[in-house]
Amino acid sequence: MKYIIETEGLHCGHCDASVESALLKVAGVTGADSDHEAQTVEVEADGNISEDALKAAVESAGDFRALSVTAA
Repeated sequence: MKYIIETEGLHCGHCDASVESALLKVAGVTGADSDHEAQTVEVEADGNISEDALKAAVESAGDFRALSVTAA
């Protein structure tokens, strides 16, 4: 399953790395690729992950917001 997370507050590569690390700690997430220029994160998962779990992971990584989560 693939998800696209629209974000706010990512400014640099360090921000990307922080968000990716937080998402990889969510059970079932197998990959995360954050792009601060586009303010999006692509997430790969073994199965369905709740929107709330993905948003919480992004927001736990720092002063970032997850605006929306879309299954792709």
